[in-house]
Amino acid sequence: MTGLLRSESVRAVRCAPRYRMRPQRTGWQRRRWLCGAIATAVTAHLAILSAGAEKAAADRKISSAHQGGAVRLVRDLPGNVWEIPSDPEIWRFLRGGGRGITTVPDRKAETLIQSSGQRWRAFRNDQLPLYGKWGLAGMSGLLALFFAIRGRIRIAAWFSGKAVLRFRSIERFTHWLLATSFLVLAITGLNILYGRDVIKPLIGYTAFAEVTAYGKWLHDFTGFSFIVGLILILLLWARDNMPERCDLVWLARGGGLFSRGVHPPARRFNAGQKIIFWFVVLAGALVSFSGLSLLFPFTLKPFSEIFAALNLFGYDLPTDLSPLEEMQLTHAWHAVLGIVMIVVIIAHIYLGSIGMEGAFDAMATGYVDENWALEHHPLWAQELGLDAPADRGKMSENGSSSSTG
Repeated sequence: MTGLLRSESVRAVRCAPRYRMRPQRTGWQRRRWLCGAIATAVTAHLAILSAGAEKAAADRKISSAHQGGAVRLVRDLPGNVWEIPSDPEIWRFLRGGGRGITTVPDRKAETLIQSSGQRWRAFRNDQLPLYGKWGLAGMSGLLALFFAIRGRIRIAAWFSGKAVLRFRSIERFTHWLLATSFLVLAITGLNILYGRDVIKPLIGYTAFAEVTAYGKWLHDFTGFSFIVGLILILLLWARDNMPERCDLVWLARGGGLFSRGVHPPARRFNAGQKIIFWFVVLAGALVSFSGLSLLFPFTLKPFSEIFAALNLFGYDLPTDLSPLEEMQLTHAWHAVLGIVMIVVIIAHIYLGSIGMEGAFDAMATGYVDENWALEHHPLWAQELGLDAPADRGKMSENGSSSSTG
């Protein structure tokens, strides 16, 4: 019995809850707790004051924007939008592409509403394709009409069977380097402009997306070979393409293109070829520069500097262009100049192939027939020592013919 009572008492002691006396706080602990509470209250009060000061500063900026006609982008502007009264001046400023101030590295964020982008999109989607179609169709139609009326320009004295070297291998390589590069750039560029309406319905969305993606990369990297070819033709042919007095006679007679049996004076390159040469050099340089600006965006600001230079001559062009406006103008310039070059080169390809008999041989083999040289480049033929047929005589620089018999 005694053992049973002892075991019950032990179990009761083990199961009974254990109570501990709460330790009494010392004076140092009370002071630390009080200092922490005071510090927390002061921090919260300062945070409230700081928020109020920032809001007041933002209100002052917004108020000054209303009064001074300028808008500054502040960090908490979206939260205060309902507190800003409607102001047509601010809206007109923003809608006109006005820029504010931002602290982020991306300067494009300074523009809240990019209105010039809407004008660029309208030009890119509506006006540019329309005018491009007119230019391409117009040149093709004129050449077709010219061929129907004039026919192929034949060699009047027929082939002599004797060939003369016109272009060396390095010259033909340079020409075809530039020509093939330009054809690739023209085809891929036209696909970007018209492919969605012309190519995609024929091959489908997926195939068109792949073709356009590869075409875009091809367009980008082919531009460098085009630049190399442009530099080479300038080094090789610039001297022979300098204007001369006989070029005026050639232009006055229309190059003999519109009259049979008329062969105006011309040296190695006639006036028409010289015009094409300098057009390709100048237009090619400009389109290459704009292409590089598009390939490395937001690194160059060509139009701001060009407009500033033009303003010296009395123009009133904007010079404080945003980075996006620079890119939009560069794209428009690149596209317009590219289409103009395509239209002009179509005429050059026509005259160098089906339009003139014997002309393609010059770039295909490097040689032309002697009679071709005597008829189309008589002054150059005389420099080579070629003898003109007796019925034609020798051609002088003023276009007169002196009989040999």
